[in-house]
Amino acid sequence: MSDTGPAETRFPYQDAALSIEQRTEDLLSRLTLDAKVALMFHTMAVLGDVGQLGPTLPIPALSTLLGKGLTHFNVIGAAADGREFAQWCNGVQRMALQRAPHPIPVTLSTDPRHHFTDNPVAQMVAGAFSQWPETLGLAAIGSPERVRQFADIVRQEYLAVGLRVALHPQIDVTTEPRWSRISSTFGEDADLTSRLAVGYLRGLQGEALGADSVAAMIKHFPGGGPQKDGLDPHFPWGREQVYPGDNADYHLRPFRAALAAGAAEVMPYYGMPVGTAWDEVGFGFNKSVITGLLRDQLGFDGVVCTDWGLITDRAELGDLSSARAWGVEHLSREERVLRAIDAGVDQFGGEECTEILAGLVRAGRITEARIDQSARRLLRMKFTLGLFDRPFVDEDHAALTVGRPDFAAAGLQAQQDALTLLTNTAVDGKPVLPLTRGIKVYAPGLAGEALADYATPVDTAAAADVAVLRLKAPYEPADGGIAQFFHHGSLEFGAADVQRVLEVCATVPTVLDITLDRPAVLTPLVPAAAIVANFGVSETALLNVLFGASGPQGALPFDLPSSDAAVAASRTDVAFDTADPLFRFGHGLRYRGIQAGT
Repeated sequence: MSDTGPAETRFPYQDAALSIEQRTEDLLSRLTLDAKVALMFHTMAVLGDVGQLGPTLPIPALSTLLGKGLTHFNVIGAAADGREFAQWCNGVQRMALQRAPHPIPVTLSTDPRHHFTDNPVAQMVAGAFSQWPETLGLAAIGSPERVRQFADIVRQEYLAVGLRVALHPQIDVTTEPRWSRISSTFGEDADLTSRLAVGYLRGLQGEALGADSVAAMIKHFPGGGPQKDGLDPHFPWGREQVYPGDNADYHLRPFRAALAAGAAEVMPYYGMPVGTAWDEVGFGFNKSVITGLLRDQLGFDGVVCTDWGLITDRAELGDLSSARAWGVEHLSREERVLRAIDAGVDQFGGEECTEILAGLVRAGRITEARIDQSARRLLRMKFTLGLFDRPFVDEDHAALTVGRPDFAAAGLQAQQDALTLLTNTAVDGKPVLPLTRGIKVYAPGLAGEALADYATPVDTAAAADVAVLRLKAPYEPADGGIAQFFHHGSLEFGAADVQRVLEVCATVPTVLDITLDRPAVLTPLVPAAAIVANFGVSETALLNVLFGASGPQGALPFDLPSSDAAVAASRTDVAFDTADPLFRFGHGLRYRGIQAGT
């Protein structure tokens, strides 16, 4: 197969005129057991293939993984531009398609990479791609059509460089305000999440999955929001999901909507449900959830891929050294694989232990017919996406598409529109926002050169007409390791931070810009003249809104609690359950006479 088109047709599966089912069955009949098993592993590959991603996340060389027959890779890392990204993806396909006798094109996937968060196991900062607010910011805008526009741009940029599976959207409903994964969700309301999830799927996949689609892997089934104490199940100390309000159905609503809209793939979460009718094991091992609920009740016949790293303990990964085999930690790797296969999964995310699965088949503990069941789904997906017919991408087109000016402009406008104005008190009879150009501004968190286009920067609050202070939602920092990228713990600002802010507020009218990657307790900060919540915003977008070139259009996608005590007293699985929230879901003020996009 060349970079310009498919190879000469020698077998029926290579004939694009045949149906996808005919092509799938023909190729399946020709593959060895080892080749079929290899389809069932979906691990990470480093863009540029340096063999590791920093000191905390070592990854095997791509040549090693291809040598084991793997053809599904989650791409980690960034490229300087679209051309470099596309060149790497084409290089991966060339290596994969040299394999004989029945070469299978690679499916490249990615975690989100169009936002501001940078977490090596969950999301990458936008880099060369157009940059948008976090998913929470899209929820603050609240428009399914805007979400569809966003996802369609993601689709175009992904297709251009060769990415064919999105390991998103994350449609968990965030009923536990302390959870560290909230920024990648649509917030606390299941109905809003359902509407926006459908828009997201339409943008990525189109009306029907095909050669111009990016397949969406919705996560984390059946809803990862009800984490005990808000702790994340990447880690042993956060493994439990609890349902004190008996409210699991609320968390299922977005998944029902997304499945009805044609979601191609599903990822169960790490969490282990406690005190429910479901098996008390992690969802990737949970037959009552994957087969009983997802397959049998909801009728899903697409690909189910586990979250990453359920089988193999890896001491070199530090605080991720334990496989996320919650509830079955005592089992051997072979027994864990058996349990997941019996539960109904098709792929093992973040694993490469093909020899274990093949050995279980050869030992008679798993039938080859069961392997065929999953291999068939995975091959069908490759044929549907057109990978056998168009495995390579146009590098010139990638160079022109990634970060295209109109895409970047749409992302900037979304950043502006997502800004959510919580308070805007009057100073000398006039609301403090929008600010007047040319005034003296004390803004230690803004670059002086950026601010200088709008106002006169000054070095002290006493010398200013207005202060602008930039804060981030509080959390309790972890000591190193991967846990440092997950914000857990208290939602309250420390006493020293509050004192510093209030001292400025007492000196000059003060605007607070607060990044909410999860809810924050803002109760002691209400004396500020204005409070703006952002969900990922550039300095340019922020200043455009603060100075009235565009108006804030956002509405809170969750309640903002009044205290940590109120959060602790609420039920983990029940939305809007904290007593006396400071600001309610849907709250958001506007500037009079200023509209979005003006």
